[in-house]
Order: sequence, then C-alpha cells, then structure tokens
Amino acid sequence: MRFLRLRALVLAAVLCLSAANLLIAADEPNLTKERIREFLLTAQVVKSKQTSKGVTSPWRLTLSDGKLTHDAAFQAVDETKTMMQFASGAAEIHFVDSYRYDLAAYELAELLGLDDMMPVTVERTWNGQKGALSWWLPWKWDEGMRIKQKLVPPDPESWNRQMHKMWVFAQLVYDTDRNMGNILIREDWKIWMIDFTRAFRLHSDLQDTKVLVQCDRQLHQKMMQLDAKVVAQKTKKHLTPWEIKALMARRDKILAHFQKLIAQKGEAAVLY
Repeated sequence: MRFLRLRALVLAAVLCLSAANLLIAADEPNLTKERIREFLLTAQVVKSKQTSKGVTSPWRLTLSDGKLTHDAAFQAVDETKTMMQFASGAAEIHFVDSYRYDLAAYELAELLGLDDMMPVTVERTWNGQKGALSWWLPWKWDEGMRIKQKLVPPDPESWNRQMHKMWVFAQLVYDTDRNMGNILIREDWKIWMIDFTRAFRLHSDLQDTKVLVQCDRQLHQKMMQLDAKVVAQKTKKHLTPWEIKALMARRDKILAHFQKLIAQKGEAAVLY
C-alpha cells in the first residue's frame, strides 16, 4: 500500500514537472519566428474560451504540439457593409471589418522592420471558420489601464520612440480603430500593437498628421524603399490592388510630411 502511495506521489511529481516544462517552453524568449509560425499553423487546439475584449470578442485558444503549450488569439470577423452607422453618429461608406487586415498588417510590419512590435500572426481554420491566429502576448497593461492607474514609463524617451513608430504605422495603414485597448504593454514597458481589422481603408489622404512628430531612421528608410509590387506579393491573399494603391499614396504623404518637418526643424529633431 505504501509503495502504491509512493508511486502515485512520484507520478504526480513527474506530471507537474512536465507541465512546468511545457509552461517554461511556452514562454521561452529564444523561440524563432519560424518556430512560432509553425506551431501556430500545426499545433492542436486543446482548450478555447471567448474573450470580452474589443467589439468582436476574439477567442483565446490553448494550443499544444506535445512539446510546447501556448495560447493564441483567434479572430474570424469578416464583415462588409455598404454603409456603417456608428453609435457616435458617425458613418462610414464601404465599411470593412476583417481578420484579413490583421494578416496584412503583420506582413507589412515584417517589410518595415516593425514585426517585433506585433505578435506573429498566421491564417488558420478553426471550428469551421477561417481567421487570423496570433501568438498570445504576456502583457501587463493596455494603454487605457496605464492611464487609469496613472503609471509613468520609467524611460520616457524609449516609450516615446515606440509610440512614434506605432503612430507612423497606424497612419500608413489608415487604422480607424487604434484605441487604448489595442495598445498592449509588457512589464518591461515594451509596446505591442494588436487588432488591425478596421485598417487599410481606400483613402489616399492621412487621418491626422499631428501625430507624426518624429520617425525612427530605419523605419523612414524602409518606407522610402517600400515597393508596391513587393507589398502586393507579400499581401496578395489579404489586400486588394486598390487597398495597396491607397497604402502607397499614404506612404508618399508620410514621407513628404517628414521631409517638410526636417526642412523646418533639422533632421536631428525629426529622425532618431
């Protein structure tokens, strides 16, 4: 009897250790993007729960491949309306709210060197629906929580530089829903951008140039080098030719805006 109890205790300890190893593996910072992408595409969904975050309430899925266990966000919204009337009284013609834009945003971020500010995102079918599946991020606050709790970043310069990159990208993709809930903040104050389902509008003008104050030099250079054919190839499953044309027109206006600021203030005051 004692032997059986001892055996049961040993087995429980082994199972706990195995679970701990899976958890450690899931949070392993050395996982490559390729490994994460493969995991998201092939791992089995072992648990699911619908979240209450945002308008479309994406699902939080737990995935496992036997070696690695980690959560992911699944977004399947794909809605188009000729006219959308919002509660605020505003209206939008040719309204689109689609998971395809999450995929396009990540592909574009890779081209611009901003993918370290976004979760790895792939297209996958789950529960009979096709959608965007994103690596679950270990965030501590969103921007709304930070402001409500009156938290101040310990390194304002680093914080501002991250925010500048986010606003440049938001203007480039014409994101109509860049709100405080989809700006996530890690404990070490790293910023992540999520939820671009209402981006990539057909407008060639910018939403608000007032947010374009400074720009990362590498991002500025990559925007200058951005080629419409490369963008089309990278996002061909997710963006229409008209959406890409509008994107490139906004790119030109962002660059022209920063060139004007450089002429007024000097390069060192605009590019960092």
